[in-house]
Amino acid sequence: MIPKPLRRILGLKPGDTLVAWLEGDRLIFRPRKAVEEELWALMQDVKGSLAGELIEERRREAEPEV
Repeated sequence: MIPKPLRRILGLKPGDTLVAWLEGDRLIFRPRKAVEEELWALMQDVKGSLAGELIEERRREAEPEV
C-alpha cells in the first residue's frame, strides 16, 4: 500500500493502475495512464503499420534459401 501523503503528491486516486519495472537496483512505479500517454506521444509520427512491417520481416526470414 502506498502511503496517503505520497499518493497525494503523485496525484493517485483509489483504483489507479501502476506500471512497475526495474532500473538497476531501483524499482520504478508510474501511473499507467502517464506511461500510455508517453508511449502514444512517441508513436504519433510513425507512418504505416509496425505490425505489418514485422509480419513481412518474419515472412522473409522464414522463406527457404535457394
